[in-house]
Amino acid sequence: MSAIASTELVRQQNSLRVLGALRRHGNLSHTDMAGLTGLASATVSAITAELERFSLIERTEQQAASGRGRPRVLFQPNRGFGYVAVVVISSDAVQYSLVDFTGKLMDRFGEARASGTSESFAQAVLAGLLRLAARSKITQSAILHISISSKGLVDTESATLLWSPVLGEGQVNFRTLLAGHFRARVYLYNETLLAAEALWMRMRGADGAAKSLTALSLGHSIGLGVARDVGDGRADVIALNFGHMLHIPDGALCRCGARGCVEAYSGFYGILRTAFEVSTNTIPAKFVPLAEVEKIAASARSGNRMAAFAFRQAGLALGNGLSRLFSLHGHMPLFVTGPGTRFFDLLKASILEGMVQTNVVRISGLPEITIEPDEQTLVFDGHMGLALSRLDGDILTSGMAAQQTG
Repeated sequence: MSAIASTELVRQQNSLRVLGALRRHGNLSHTDMAGLTGLASATVSAITAELERFSLIERTEQQAASGRGRPRVLFQPNRGFGYVAVVVISSDAVQYSLVDFTGKLMDRFGEARASGTSESFAQAVLAGLLRLAARSKITQSAILHISISSKGLVDTESATLLWSPVLGEGQVNFRTLLAGHFRARVYLYNETLLAAEALWMRMRGADGAAKSLTALSLGHSIGLGVARDVGDGRADVIALNFGHMLHIPDGALCRCGARGCVEAYSGFYGILRTAFEVSTNTIPAKFVPLAEVEKIAASARSGNRMAAFAFRQAGLALGNGLSRLFSLHGHMPLFVTGPGTRFFDLLKASILEGMVQTNVVRISGLPEITIEPDEQTLVFDGHMGLALSRLDGDILTSGMAAQQTG
């Protein structure tokens, strides 16, 4: 790497540190930013001057409480520089959110997910994003970043949804879909990856480091995200295809078309099928209302043996799957999220029973388990953490560089 390229990379990294500090802490002075980033005051002054010149940040003046002396100069991201759109695809609805450049939520609405082909679904998402811009009276070009999430298999490189509980094998390339209407960068994530990302950011210490952790999502689908600390305040966050990992060879039919998946026993449709002693060859329901699972849970808590057995089978599938995870990735804290957390009292014993069947758990002990029922907030926080940092990086590495060379 040339000296010029190396210097430019350091400048960009330092600028990202300053922008990150402003996003996390709000109005900051030069002294505040130097303390939070560890950069020299002169370096911070040079960075803020450049960021202000490109309208990425703006300054305000705060008069001293005594009314005497020079006003204190504070900086914050420029709210009107651009916007982030967030699309959360769930089993029965799609939620759209618009966030300004400071990270403030401006608008949000949801729409029931209409049944149909992948093509009709894609057009519905496009229409929802166009409506999101129109409701806030901003141009489509003002949206600089579009962050989309779904359960299922995603190709993050091309922003393509490969398989999902919503569409099955019907695929959607969101980058191609939106290219003719938005100039925004488009990113697609597995939903549970975002939950793990949000939890890792929440658990970070003052030095930016956090322990590795895993997030298990319980509900209509079963998802799992792993955040592994790689040092320097960064994490490698992945979403494993946990729900469709083999649990029992030639077992119950799963929504993905395979047999014996973890989800075929522990997803809501799996619990429903076991509780009512329906044949394991029965095609799974695409969506099971939470109220129906609540009825099965109430019956299990009242002593119904078949209902209790359904939750025990679900817990064993989850525990056995987690035991394999810990064997591969090591011992780490477990966070359980999603609508299925309300049934954790019925699942816990068999989850633990399934986990202790692996050597690493027997030696290291059971992991610390924390219940995080508000999955929606975790997913949105994960969107924001990744979207704003990637937006900053895109602007600093391409937008500002283009202006400087133009």
